[in-house]
Amino acid sequence: DEWQYEMRREMQEIMPGLFLGPFSASRNINDLQQVGITHILCILDGHEVNFFQRIQDLSSQFCLQTIEVSDSNSQNLISYFPSANEFIRQALVENRGKVLVCCNGGMSRSPCFVIAYIMDTFQLDSQLAYQFVQSKRLCINPNDHFKVQLKEYEPIYMAWRSKQIMTAEDMEQRQSRRRPAPEYDADDGDMMFGAKRLTPNEGLDQSPRMTL
Repeated sequence: DEWQYEMRREMQEIMPGLFLGPFSASRNINDLQQVGITHILCILDGHEVNFFQRIQDLSSQFCLQTIEVSDSNSQNLISYFPSANEFIRQALVENRGKVLVCCNGGMSRSPCFVIAYIMDTFQLDSQLAYQFVQSKRLCINPNDHFKVQLKEYEPIYMAWRSKQIMTAEDMEQRQSRRRPAPEYDADDGDMMFGAKRLTPNEGLDQSPRMTL
């Protein structure tokens, strides 16, 4: 549908089950339940907590997580991305639910968290993820400091993902290739592997190897 200015006050579905919008999108609990929202990730700062009176109502109706960050050039977002990504992932994948990610206007802070999730989930760079989210919610406009952080997040999430993959593969290979450890014969300095006696050099040459 063609984007209308008034749509900025509504939430949009960015990908199946993942919605992005402003605080105002969460005012009508019945509307949220009709859409099927089960989880809400609310991005707010210390001042907005006092104004966001419905937060207690939301916590009684939905699985709610709040992240307190300000829309400023000194605010770090990257450190919050992993926990936010995990909250969204659990809601969508493990609980088969639907998530609304919201902030005051739904244009700066909350879009960054959705973009970070898209980057991590689909292994996209920040520009492609930004363009994808903007194609669903045209009014997003993170401040320049946040845009820089999204770019900086690229090598960080890739490193985390590579570490997770290597750890999983290493554990699997260790289990599938496990062999008896060489035994050392204190009498003559030879190494024993199974029933075969190996000299120290042979032990090094023929010890089990792990394929990475």
